[in-house]
Amino acid sequence: MQHLIAPSLLSADFARLGEELRRAEDAGADWHHVDVMDGHFVPNLTIGPPVVESLARAATRPLDVHLMITDPWQYADAFLDAGAAGLTFHAEVFGNGDVGALIAQIQARGKRAGVVVNPATPLAPILPWLDAVDMVLIMSVVPGFGGQSFMGEVLDKVRALRGEHGFTKDIEMDGGISRDTVGECAEAGCNVFVAGSALFGAEDMAAEIGLFREKIGAGHPR
Repeated sequence: MQHLIAPSLLSADFARLGEELRRAEDAGADWHHVDVMDGHFVPNLTIGPPVVESLARAATRPLDVHLMITDPWQYADAFLDAGAAGLTFHAEVFGNGDVGALIAQIQARGKRAGVVVNPATPLAPILPWLDAVDMVLIMSVVPGFGGQSFMGEVLDKVRALRGEHGFTKDIEMDGGISRDTVGECAEAGCNVFVAGSALFGAEDMAAEIGLFREKIGAGHPR
């Protein structure tokens, strides 16, 4: 299974986003992780479709757009039109619309569809959709702000997905990922790793991504 590093643009310098994209790509990023926050589902506001459109024009790596919003049904097409390569949306908002229809809507555009669970949310809400989605994103911090500490107990969800539930597609981990935590995430079964401050705050991002890959290779079960 391919291991992918996705620097989180939430930790980039927003005054220099084009340069930050290039810096991440030159350093070896596989995806760009784009956190969309609506000030309602999470107590913060970040970016909307116009900024994603600008990012898409500058990026040569896929934009992995994480919708931390209450109504992904309303905004999915706008973000896909803007250039998102995939959208992930939260289990905590499943009651607000037709989950299967949204997954199908994203995939009908030739894009990746994923579902997300917060640290306090069990896997149960997403289990009926495992066959349909392309990826599961496990939050290892409470979403809304960057720079939080990794919550290791969420690794049990990854192990359950890979073991008990036989999920063989991508599992992404987001929150507190660093050189100290990426190896245990790989060992548990993650293969996509979102890191913000640990990468954008590194003195040498390329060297840090290289170290991540060493830790992932050592930690990932063969």
